[in-house]
Amino acid sequence: MMQAAKAMMTIRNQLMMLCALMMTSCMGVPDGIKVVNSIDANQYLGTWYEITRLDHSFERGLVNVTATYSLRDDGGIKVVNRGFNPETKKWKEAEGKAYFVDPKNTDGSYNGKLKVSFFGPFYGAYNIIELDKPYYNYVMLCGPDKSYFWILSRTPQLPYPIKQHLIAKAKELGFATDQLIYVSQSTDIVDYEAGRHVRH
Repeated sequence: MMQAAKAMMTIRNQLMMLCALMMTSCMGVPDGIKVVNSIDANQYLGTWYEITRLDHSFERGLVNVTATYSLRDDGGIKVVNRGFNPETKKWKEAEGKAYFVDPKNTDGSYNGKLKVSFFGPFYGAYNIIELDKPYYNYVMLCGPDKSYFWILSRTPQLPYPIKQHLIAKAKELGFATDQLIYVSQSTDIVDYEAGRHVRH
């Protein structure tokens, strides 16, 4: 009995160490990448339109993709990702939560390193690596490695020079920009106000 109990304890400890290792690997910043500092969390809230991304299973085939962020009661950020599947003619929506990883800066701002979860206690990295400041009109994001990459904008279309500048920077940083998916955003969408997020 004692040996069996010890064996179970060893297995449990190994599993806990494995889970901790997996969590750490999902929370990092890719080599050679720096996150943006001094982010105003309130100004970051609102709706963002997905301009381009690297392919991954949970968004595959979706168009008109948006991410909407709002404050949670616990101080975190509510995340609602939404996209339309043209084949099924249905919207797909996922709700999650995000938290800034580092403590607040002395001026009340944050560094651009967040953890986001859509599946219970499991979190993944959400790294803000380029941000239009002070207007917050576009943002470039990545995950824990360079296989996760997005460019988002406050409006369904991003001006070509800005988009090309961001893609060129992403290429310099080592992202596979030749594999980017350019997300179709329907011109019929009219329920947005450009600049509404900007403080007056």
